[in-house]
Amino acid sequence: MSTFQAPKGTYDLLPPHSATYLAVREAISAPLRNSGYGYIETPGFENVELFARGVGESTDIVTKEMYAFETKGGDRLALRPEGTASVLRAALEANLHKGGNLPVKLWYSGSYYRYERPQKGRYRHFSQVGAEAIGAEDPALDAELIILADQAYRSLGLRNFRILLNSLGDKECRPVYRAALQDFLRGLDLDDDTRRRVDINPLRVLDDKRESVRKQLTGAPALGDYLCEACKAYHEQVRELLTAAGVAFENDANLVRGLDYYTRTTFEFVHDGLGSQSAVGGGGRYDGLSEMIGGPALPSVGWALGVDRTVLALEAEGVTLDIPAATAVYAVPLGEEARRVLFAQVTALRKAGIATDFAFGGKGLKNAMKSANRSGARLALVAGERDLAEGVVQLKNLESGEQTAVPLDAVVDEVRRTLG
Repeated sequence: MSTFQAPKGTYDLLPPHSATYLAVREAISAPLRNSGYGYIETPGFENVELFARGVGESTDIVTKEMYAFETKGGDRLALRPEGTASVLRAALEANLHKGGNLPVKLWYSGSYYRYERPQKGRYRHFSQVGAEAIGAEDPALDAELIILADQAYRSLGLRNFRILLNSLGDKECRPVYRAALQDFLRGLDLDDDTRRRVDINPLRVLDDKRESVRKQLTGAPALGDYLCEACKAYHEQVRELLTAAGVAFENDANLVRGLDYYTRTTFEFVHDGLGSQSAVGGGGRYDGLSEMIGGPALPSVGWALGVDRTVLALEAEGVTLDIPAATAVYAVPLGEEARRVLFAQVTALRKAGIATDFAFGGKGLKNAMKSANRSGARLALVAGERDLAEGVVQLKNLESGEQTAVPLDAVVDEVRRTLG
């Protein structure tokens, strides 16, 4: 055992469990790749100010959960706690928005970091797949992203998730609601930190999970009552498009999400099988974020889906993904000459696109065949001195036990035929 262990609140992703994570990432990204979204990858750390401005100085993410540090050169950096601000920063820096082909549609996958109290479904290091559509204000774009996430989850076999939907208004109507909400909240019995939040971003108080706060929110002004006509019409179009696509959703007037940059459409995917940590992903429209981080006005929308949470949702529903074995063929040499000949066959099979492994380390036949079975291989290639003298290898079907002698120059064709 190593002297060192993974840091508290993190995990190591190891085979065979890691294959499920890869399959989930593939399933979430597949609809995006088929819908004009290009892949983007950003650094694991950014300037602290990017997140302070974009995510919001009043959020728990910035005030309590961000891993921030100072470099030897004096730069203040932070491990990325979310993906949207980084992706928008990269798109602006590369002038992707100046090509005239808006929206710029991007998807990404990676690890993110938040200093949280570790618990099941909530880690300090976690994995997400995200998508952003930058530079267009169109309810069809909001609907598209929600539909693609719904499609991804259903392709995995998930059924017991719900989509919560709300509108947070825009710069025209939200200030009026903000003032009314502040008046209401200032009359409550709140701690000093929450009162400061009331002054900075009162909508964040609506997202407070503490029962002592939540029970006081009964009778709070409803944002829907303050939406301007333009925001009402926009939200209604999003809902109509989702309904026409057959995507079920629930209207949730208290859904505000945990980031300051959201405007208008906001949504969350929840799974009741995960207990208190029920959110598996979410997102929304962030029309003012570009300006917050020094860019031009670029109305945008996006989401991030948690890979860890999605895996837990699959387990909660008892869904087992059909993941092909990493190895289709396992080669077992008996003797030095057989090692040389079979290794060449392994190389040829791999070049032909057939997943093949080799009994390394000079294992005997019994141990090598155990390794072949543990690998999940369907076929084994076995060769000894007598086989080589006859110019053949033995092709054994590990499922049926049937064994056939195959000429050396026909191994690739016969394996391909047998595997179908």
